[in-house]
Amino acid sequence: MRKMFKIISVSMCSVLIIICVLIVIIFVNHRINLSKENKDFIPNGQMVNVNGYNMHIYTEGDGDIPLVFMAGGGTSSPTLDFKSLYTLLSDKYKIVVIEKFGYGFSDVVNTPRDVESILNDTRKALSLANIKGPYVLFPHSISGIEALYWAQQYPKEIKGIVGLDMAVPEAYENYKINIPMIKIGAIASKLGVTRLIPSLSESDAIKYGTLTDNEKKLYKTIFYRRTATSTMIDEVIEVKNNANKVSKISMPDIPVLMFVSNGVDTGWNETDWRNIQETTIDKFQNGEIVYLDCSHYVHDIEYKKIAESSISFIKQIETN
Repeated sequence: MRKMFKIISVSMCSVLIIICVLIVIIFVNHRINLSKENKDFIPNGQMVNVNGYNMHIYTEGDGDIPLVFMAGGGTSSPTLDFKSLYTLLSDKYKIVVIEKFGYGFSDVVNTPRDVESILNDTRKALSLANIKGPYVLFPHSISGIEALYWAQQYPKEIKGIVGLDMAVPEAYENYKINIPMIKIGAIASKLGVTRLIPSLSESDAIKYGTLTDNEKKLYKTIFYRRTATSTMIDEVIEVKNNANKVSKISMPDIPVLMFVSNGVDTGWNETDWRNIQETTIDKFQNGEIVYLDCSHYVHDIEYKKIAESSISFIKQIETN
């Protein structure tokens, strides 16, 4: 029995040593690749200093109405993620992509992620970049909460909202967020385990959008630096409180156009997800829903249809 126990113990120790060696090899490989990729990790927009940290804002086009694109939770590169859509709009409008802290080229920070703090960061960044409203907001997913709060608190700054399968307060009431699994993903990213599964870096922007080969390469470079960052995780931890805060305030009287997916990758089935969106749109005096038969990153898949409908929507806003 002792001999058997000794054999098992030696075997387990050997396995642990092998695992530790593999982890070290994976991590070293990751660090070497990060060093090589430093030459590509160069902001393609403007960096502004918000409360001592660098935030990245990308702009394109010279139109009178700024369209502010706001990323979904965990989107590694908002600037590239929205590109397929905003390139169809930049000949008529001023495109503005806000990369919140922890996203894209912006700093990873340890600051409060309540909706008021996030909005204050965004508004200050726009002010520093001399981008004046009123704005048309294009929020995707989790940023829907920030967009709604923005319209509630500063309605004169918002001409309208174009929701890109945006999250609304009701979406988080019974939603279970697996924080431990998210944190495991963060550890895997920091160790470089994500490099072992190339498909993880194949975002919908890469698979379905109009990115060039160089832009796809840049997206992957950013992915290995901005996946499940600590700032992103803090935002997810706080999202239910943020949604609850927004739900307690009445919706402002502004035009809203919501593009709604089939629920895939939202955590909800199609019927429940669409019912949640319909409950929200009913709270607006001037609201419209467009249903799309595609997954959550609608702007990477149905960008042509979204662009056409958005242009019509904005023209209506201008004439009213």
